[in-house]
Amino acid sequence: MHRNQKTGKEAHIYPAMKLITWNCNMAFRKKAALILSHQPDILVVPECEHPDKLLFEPDIPQPMSILWFGTNRNKGLGIFSYTNLKLKLLRNHNTELKMIIPIAVTGPDTKFTLYAIWANNPDDPDGQYVEQVWKAIHHYDKKLTNKQTILIGDFNSNTIWDRKYRTGNHSHVVNRLEDKGIFSCYHAHFKQIQGKEEHPTFYLYKHKDKPYHLDYCFASADMIARIRSIEIGDYDHWKKYSDHVPVMVEFNDC
Repeated sequence: MHRNQKTGKEAHIYPAMKLITWNCNMAFRKKAALILSHQPDILVVPECEHPDKLLFEPDIPQPMSILWFGTNRNKGLGIFSYTNLKLKLLRNHNTELKMIIPIAVTGPDTKFTLYAIWANNPDDPDGQYVEQVWKAIHHYDKKLTNKQTILIGDFNSNTIWDRKYRTGNHSHVVNRLEDKGIFSCYHAHFKQIQGKEEHPTFYLYKHKDKPYHLDYCFASADMIARIRSIEIGDYDHWKKYSDHVPVMVEFNDC
């Protein structure tokens, strides 16, 4: 369901759906062309400015649908649809989990639940990063099933930072999701082990010698079976624009 970047018309050349998450390190309006060249159907952008500030150049494809969340108009969580997939905030959204957003995604032949994630809530004394995801998977427990479910974004976590005696660490999140029939697309596709990833998604201070894997797309078993391709952005290409590289997951039509 990709959109032709020049004509704006939908180009159903291959029956597929591409989801991309990229923490843009702010000023998305100046960087949109870079990520849109990869033709996402849905794009999840942590550290994105408020839509009122998104003044794109005329030749930049316009999203068909936008959701945005945050208290800082320069640095929130943006979710964009670039095809006929519609985004609707679910009524069970827990506003205390500020940057974990449950969304109904619907199209002519597509329906699934998307959880857009930027695990970052400094006001929560229980933990501002992966602990937010841990709370969310319990709050949304009945909605999290092994069918038609995706969690995608910047989790700000990795099992290398697990605190052994702290409930809600990265491994707890992964194990709980796996119990629900939801798995990391990257780890399943490339047969990787949590904490030993070969492809970093984040470089501290943009330094190549400080790599970590912090950005994820988890999907229910039915969608894992439909993965067509996964791409992790190249450091040398993206380092000028952000400390994160994009995670791009393409599914056969769901």
